Amino acid sequence: MLKNKTAVVTGGTRGIGLAIARKYLENGANVVVAGSRQETVDQALEKLQEYEGHIMGICPNLCDPQEVAAVFASVRERFGSLDILVNNAGISSRTSIYEYTMEEFTRIVDINLKAVCVCSQAAARIMKEQGGGVILNTSSMVGEYGQASGCIYPTTKFAVNGLTRSLARELARDGIRVNAVAPGVTNTDMVSALPKEMVERIAAGIPLGRVGEPMDVANAFLYLASDMADYVTGVVLRVDGATMV
Repeated sequence: MLKNKTAVVTGGTRGIGLAIARKYLENGANVVVAGSRQETVDQALEKLQEYEGHIMGICPNLCDPQEVAAVFASVRERFGSLDILVNNAGISSRTSIYEYTMEEFTRIVDINLKAVCVCSQAAARIMKEQGGGVILNTSSMVGEYGQASGCIYPTTKFAVNGLTRSLARELARDGIRVNAVAPGVTNTDMVSALPKEMVERIAAGIPLGRVGEPMDVANAFLYLASDMADYVTGVVLRVDGATMV
């Protein structure tokens, strides 16, 4: 579905991001895995070693426009194009509003929102020159419902939803589609660390009767990146088993 396409996946070293990277590779894409540290990037590349020649690892400061622009240019030089950007890097928080520090506030906003803007700008400039492309953002179900603590995390996801819909309108004339995927509770490291009984209680409240798997989310990212979604833009696609909070 993505033969001869090149995708950059930020936050691509584990969990949903790594699942997206693998799904894209399975479907013929070249994939650039972006992580926060060289160590985690190397570990991800080791897990994907059967795709040697079609993978590349990077660990830029996603909030630095010049650094991101330079590394995206190197991606295009290596593979010939930059067709898909997945803004998946993000950090969550459960801190009470009474306890938030401005340092934590800034850190969450930088990774969850500023980095999305910086990377989207750099990718869009390349995609416009190429005649089109796809930008996909990772949102969250709490970007619609909010959550009872850690209010800055859902706030950034509300913002990502707004950015997605706005960029879809702005970039459509340049042949660039922009969409987001909003996962529900997904079986990543954080959920895996929970007691089995707690996971079962969570699953019981989901109409489909289970928590999501990373590949459930990756499948949505595959569809939105592919030509099957050629007339889909400005959408925030929920992948949450019809969870209601």
